[in-house]
Amino acid sequence: MHFDRIAPLAAGILVALSGAAQAASPASTTFGVSATVAANCLVTAAAIPFGSYDGTAAKDISKDLKVRCTNGLPYTVKLSAGSGGGFAPRKLASGSDTLEYNLYLDAGFTSVWGDGTASTSVDTGTGAGMSISKEQTHTIFANLPNSAANQDAPAGNYSDTITVEVSY
Repeated sequence: MHFDRIAPLAAGILVALSGAAQAASPASTTFGVSATVAANCLVTAAAIPFGSYDGTAAKDISKDLKVRCTNGLPYTVKLSAGSGGGFAPRKLASGSDTLEYNLYLDAGFTSVWGDGTASTSVDTGTGAGMSISKEQTHTIFANLPNSAANQDAPAGNYSDTITVEVSY
């Protein structure tokens, strides 16, 4: 009768051991991955050299400034008044001497490019992406008129500094 108890016990141990010999199922889970694209703009601009002015003819030049903004992002490009503090006209300075000039949105010199105040205009655009190939070009048309004030300016090196602001 001893045998009757040992056989079922042995069978139970064998079943338990056979389960332990089977491979365990792998555990798994998931996790999320995310990123946020931030609104951003970069701007580059080159100097505007009028060169030599001799009092006999106006000097006109155009230069491009480049803007890269996040794809689909609307932006506004503003130009400061410069060191002279005013838009009508802007002034290049050599000490206390000045030459009149201005910066425009158009080749006809009708729309002064400024910050949107004092009858000035701003330029706008929509970003196409931050890669170099998606740069937006904005042309600055510069004019140094052959005005009486400029014709009477003494010889010297005249300069000004303009700040470009891209708001978005």
